[in-house]
Amino acid sequence: MKLTEKKCVACEGGVPPLNAEEIAAYKKQVSGGWQVMGGRKIRKEFTFADFHKAMAFVNKVADIANAEDHHPDIYIFYNKVTLELLTHAIGGLSENDFIVAAKVDELH
Repeated sequence: MKLTEKKCVACEGGVPPLNAEEIAAYKKQVSGGWQVMGGRKIRKEFTFADFHKAMAFVNKVADIANAEDHHPDIYIFYNKVTLELLTHAIGGLSENDFIVAAKVDELH
């Protein structure tokens, strides 16, 4: 099943974060541009024509995040938006991070 067809599963902790091999496998399932940061989170920067288009994108990301109940850290710099995903409850990456990344990629 494609990541975009999956739904995030609530994570209360108690499970280990993905290991390097699992992260590499999931990274192949999202579009280019997602960087693995220290094995703990993924990050991607998106560039838009102007601030208004950047904010429209952020609002669409918010809709995905709320529907999945998995929320990225969002940084806005005029026409650039940087998203960072990690599963705070486990202090690292989970499948949920890649599900949200894949769904965000469909927006841009």
